[in-house]
Amino acid sequence: MNSTSKPHNTSARSGPLHDVIVVDLTRALAGPHAAMMLGDLGADVIKVESPHGGDDTRGWGPPFVEPPLEPPLEPPNTQRESTYFLSTNRNKKSITLDLKSDSGRATLEDLVCRADVLMENFRTGVLDRLGFSTERLAELNPRLIVLSISGFGHDGPEGGRAGYDQIAQGEAGLMSLTGSSPDDVQRVGVPIADLLAGMYGAFGVVAALKEREQTGRGRVVRTSLLASVVGVHAFQGTKWTVAGEVGTAQGNHHPSIAPYGLFRTGDGAVQISVGSESLWRRFCEGFELDPDAPGMATNAERVENHFQVVELIERTFKPYSRDELLTELDRIGIPAGRVRTISEVYEWEQTRSQGLLVDVDHSTLGNITLPGPPLRFFDPDGTEVTETRHTAPPVLGEDTDEVMSWLQGFTR
Repeated sequence: MNSTSKPHNTSARSGPLHDVIVVDLTRALAGPHAAMMLGDLGADVIKVESPHGGDDTRGWGPPFVEPPLEPPLEPPNTQRESTYFLSTNRNKKSITLDLKSDSGRATLEDLVCRADVLMENFRTGVLDRLGFSTERLAELNPRLIVLSISGFGHDGPEGGRAGYDQIAQGEAGLMSLTGSSPDDVQRVGVPIADLLAGMYGAFGVVAALKEREQTGRGRVVRTSLLASVVGVHAFQGTKWTVAGEVGTAQGNHHPSIAPYGLFRTGDGAVQISVGSESLWRRFCEGFELDPDAPGMATNAERVENHFQVVELIERTFKPYSRDELLTELDRIGIPAGRVRTISEVYEWEQTRSQGLLVDVDHSTLGNITLPGPPLRFFDPDGTEVTETRHTAPPVLGEDTDEVMSWLQGFTR
């Protein structure tokens, strides 16, 4: 992508984006997640942080993790590390710049001139006031891809409004669909609006890089927390835009498929997904139920008679333990599963087999295990070529000297 050499020896890591240099000005979660996705794919991500504390998430906790007592560490490496920060900053380098200073802005200009991608999630107008409008960025580097993530969009009647994940979940309708009932709405248990905005942002960057191969010019890519959530409304969106019906929170059962959800057993609960009429008949045959009973013969009828369906199935499941029931459901070919705790997920061999745990060597914490990237790559013959070597999230300013030395090797 960028013919400029990279700021460090990258022979240890590869990937589809191994020739891409990313300058990451983002903080918190949406932008850092997008940058981490590109880093997972081999991009060289330079995270630019304020020297006064760095990314906000460095202070988000508990939990925090303290460096080991031995060997003795010198400041600033004695600071504790936020597990929140660790979750979204693997495969990056950290430098500190004061963008309000002349020297900080000059260094950022140098970085922009050598980058393929610049990512930012400042409030609308902040980057302009720092002297880095999209026009100025294009002057510095016509090939630059700029990803800009906002809370509610950069324009429109509420353009520039600050956005945080839970606020966006509420404003974008997601909370109205989540919870046990319309009177008990809930946020999703992870900052899903931030994460989705990061995913859409990374997707947009990759598309713009592909386009640049034909045009030779950069592009500004914009998304927002609002857009990311509306983008995954799926059938709940068309339920309103086409049918004029407003979806509501319905707990752990699907609003359009039955039976599909969480059902109690003799000693716990299981989830089943009976997503077709053939599966319904197989389910009924396996548990000696009448598939054509009044109100049960079609999916539409079962959805209309939701409470009766739940009562019937939970009565059927009551004699079984959870494990016995999962075995039986598997035998008759019904998609089913348990509800695992987070600890159970990471102790599950299937999780590790998919590359979803990676071990990295952190500069102060030593060897730590992180959740891994969700993509794997294979040759046509089945040989896996996924990059398995990852770098730990950096301590604040860990790579400043290295990157500055790299920049000194260039003249504009």
